[in-house]
Amino acid sequence: MSNIACSDTEQHVKNVAAARKAMLSEREFLFLAELFKALGDYTRVRILFALSIGELCVCALAEVLDMSQSAISHQLRLLRAAKLVRYRKEGKNVFYSLDDDHVRNLVSQGLDHIKEEA
Repeated sequence: MSNIACSDTEQHVKNVAAARKAMLSEREFLFLAELFKALGDYTRVRILFALSIGELCVCALAEVLDMSQSAISHQLRLLRAAKLVRYRKEGKNVFYSLDDDHVRNLVSQGLDHIKEEA
């Protein structure tokens, strides 16, 4: 509990009640934290940005990001586990894309946010 006294105690009580009512379950907070953890890696963000342009295979991602296919594959496994990317097979080739428009929006809104700071 805070020792700071609010000047508008009535509004304080309303704000606290509204925030408490809107709070997520522990499970939802854990999943949200895992999502942000997955987004909190430089390489994974670069992969997501590249995939926001269009579908790519591992070797194309490796070339775009100037990394090894092994390193890209490792990061893609983590992104798949976080349900941020999906894949499709075409013969022996595997193509990756963003999982859905929510992921595309996360990338786009993140960019909008950092550009307004510049």
